[in-house]
Amino acid sequence: MYSIVKTATIFGIDSKIISVEADISEGMPMFDMVGYLSSEVKEARERVRAALKNEGYTLPIKRITVNLSPASIRKTGAGFDLPIAVAILSAIGIINCERLENICICGEIALDGKIQPVNGVLSMVIEAKRNNLDIVIVPEENLMEARLVPDIITIGVKQLRDVINLLNQNEFYMEELSFEFPQKLQEEAFDFSMINGQQALRRACEVAISGMHNLLMVGPPGAGKSMISKCIPTILPTMDAEEQMELSKIYSVSGMFDERLGLIKNRPFRSPHHTISAQGLVGGGHIPKPGEISLAHGGVLFLDELTEFSKSTLEILRQPLEDKKVNIARAQGSFTFPADFVLVAAMNPCSCGYYPDLNRCHCTRMSIQRYLNKVSQPLLDRIDICAEAPTLNFGMLNNKQDNESSADIRTRVIKAHEIQKNRYADYGFRFNSQIPSNLIEKFCQLDEEELNYMEAMYEKYSLTARTYHKVLKVARTIADMAGSEQIKLIHLQEAILYRGLDKKYWEEG
Repeated sequence: MYSIVKTATIFGIDSKIISVEADISEGMPMFDMVGYLSSEVKEARERVRAALKNEGYTLPIKRITVNLSPASIRKTGAGFDLPIAVAILSAIGIINCERLENICICGEIALDGKIQPVNGVLSMVIEAKRNNLDIVIVPEENLMEARLVPDIITIGVKQLRDVINLLNQNEFYMEELSFEFPQKLQEEAFDFSMINGQQALRRACEVAISGMHNLLMVGPPGAGKSMISKCIPTILPTMDAEEQMELSKIYSVSGMFDERLGLIKNRPFRSPHHTISAQGLVGGGHIPKPGEISLAHGGVLFLDELTEFSKSTLEILRQPLEDKKVNIARAQGSFTFPADFVLVAAMNPCSCGYYPDLNRCHCTRMSIQRYLNKVSQPLLDRIDICAEAPTLNFGMLNNKQDNESSADIRTRVIKAHEIQKNRYADYGFRFNSQIPSNLIEKFCQLDEEELNYMEAMYEKYSLTARTYHKVLKVARTIADMAGSEQIKLIHLQEAILYRGLDKKYWEEG
């Protein structure tokens, strides 16, 4: 007696279809499970045995073998309980084997036969649809999440006996859900209209988001760096359906997805504390899960008090900032998580926070240098824009003139994004910050006057090849914001200002 059930296992933020095969044959009574299984999958044997007994089904006194194929993929999670139970019930004739064609099943089983919810259902249903399966059976508590994937039949179950009755009936149908997903975006708590003064910093934020450039703000305590950072997501364009689905998959795998709200519509703003570990930031663990940089995918990762983070933790950001993804290798396989975020960081210029105001700063040159060296030059090279957040006087603090709202700034940002989208439509990337080195000359052409200027700046600021290219990319964004196809001298001058500040602090300090 032999049967097969299809299910899925999480691998990165994607899933892989797994076949659960059950065979019952003559021989010494045993219940073996094979197929590169983690401990929680091996424990399914006892959960399934007890659940079947409590539901009134007795396992035959024969040799039972369950194989999870392919054996080369590590199987993790409790979602295999239900497919294992169904495969065994099918092998002993309780369930018709023919009813298992083109069906994907997942769910954890309690000892009383109740079907418990599992993480990552969204990814599993998407993978089932991609493999042309017709029906997905999930725990009832995961049904709303499964219904987010269109054009596939998704059915929720409460008890093991419900699954048996469902699989033995003539046809499948989806019950209507009375709950409706909200269609409107959540209202933002922050808005650029709340920010008084700091016009130069507001401009730097607009340039950063218009080209999706990384941003570092340096200034004394109380200058408004944190508040401005929280306003940045409000000028990001809304996510399209594909982006919403990808972000929702990440949160589903992480166990942080609220299916009652439907797909995640607001761009994320993640602000981890500086005590976070390297694994918490980029992802990891024995069974790797997405870290903060993946939870910020499509949005903003804000690192406040940058110099308080562990230096080894910050250095791990180098590769994700370049590749827009993070690869985590473990013995059971290699996991890839997306990490296309805008890094926004804030820091003080010294331990007391008031350098270079020598009337207020009493740090020694050595202590300032030691403080700034907590952020390495290779990491600084990956930050496109470095902007100063000066102390506001009373007049600036109460000056509400020219306080544009986030909606007004977002309109200009969307226009700049459209220009870039049309320009790079045939090149596999979307924003100026992503221009590869071999296409810099094509999209960032300079006339003789601009070339001479950049040559002088290259020598003056001792730029590296990476920082030189970043200046050109930022200048390309500034030109797009001005509606100019050609990068002009004024655009380069503004872009150089955003590189000059880090030289001012890190070299003069």
